[in-house]
Amino acid sequence: MLDLYKLQIFSVVVQEGSFSGAGERLLMTQSGISQHIQDLERTLGTMLFERGRRGVTPTAAGRTLYEYSRTILKLVAEAENAVTTVQNLPEGQLVIGATPGISVYLMPEWVQSFRARYPNLTVGVQTHTTPEIVALLRTGRLDLGFVEGELDERHGETLGALLLMEVEQQVMIGAKHPWWGRGVVSLEELNGQSFIMRQRESQSRLWLDEILQAHGVKPKVMAEFDNLESIKRAVIGGSCLTILPDYVVGQEQTLRLIQTLAIKGTPLRRILKMIWLRERFFSPITHAFLNHIRQMFPHILPQESK
Repeated sequence: MLDLYKLQIFSVVVQEGSFSGAGERLLMTQSGISQHIQDLERTLGTMLFERGRRGVTPTAAGRTLYEYSRTILKLVAEAENAVTTVQNLPEGQLVIGATPGISVYLMPEWVQSFRARYPNLTVGVQTHTTPEIVALLRTGRLDLGFVEGELDERHGETLGALLLMEVEQQVMIGAKHPWWGRGVVSLEELNGQSFIMRQRESQSRLWLDEILQAHGVKPKVMAEFDNLESIKRAVIGGSCLTILPDYVVGQEQTLRLIQTLAIKGTPLRRILKMIWLRERFFSPITHAFLNHIRQMFPHILPQESK
């Protein structure tokens, strides 16, 4: 009889195209992966992979087994979800990755409301950039990811995405800025202004640089930070401006430490989305969190990757 655990390892090897890639994703040694595949091949009396210098490719028998393994593992996941009552689980964990703004300003409330419903479950939240979240989803170290903005087109076939809401990006200034008291500003007026920016390799910075360049806006970058709180403190204490999502400055606005300016005529918007690895089947706990998010966003944007 086929060993379900070895079948899972076999499937990951097919997806990664190498024993080393599968080992990285499953947190196993390459030799351990190889041993499991050899055991499976002995059990079936046939070779499942052709070994090469650049990795492995499934044989005809391997391709057939992979099709069956996808069906088998899907049925196992469906059976687990069909009979599991998450509310009655004595324990369980979900690991989520989120980009900095979501992790700091949105995720705490979402997690607390989820745990109020499922107090025995633990939710671990890790803060990463979008590329890091995609990489960690691929290796199975995250169950779900929450990102704001764009995904590389090459990930379209491997990632599923649920579009949660549009997030408006606004100009933010402190009391020392000469625009204090204004309500709106045009994108063209930002040309030559002193900016506090995110670090250059962040997805948010790449996106903003592209938008500004397309409109002929050349900012004077006075400082770069990889932390949103540092950006806000720099804006509060100086005369530079920044552009951030509107949800990050609620408290500072109430205290009149920061003022937000809408961008006239050309509003800047990004999409907040939940992403996951399509090849990985949802556990009951992951399903429960997904349904919880759906209830929090009853007007979820209609596009959803299957």
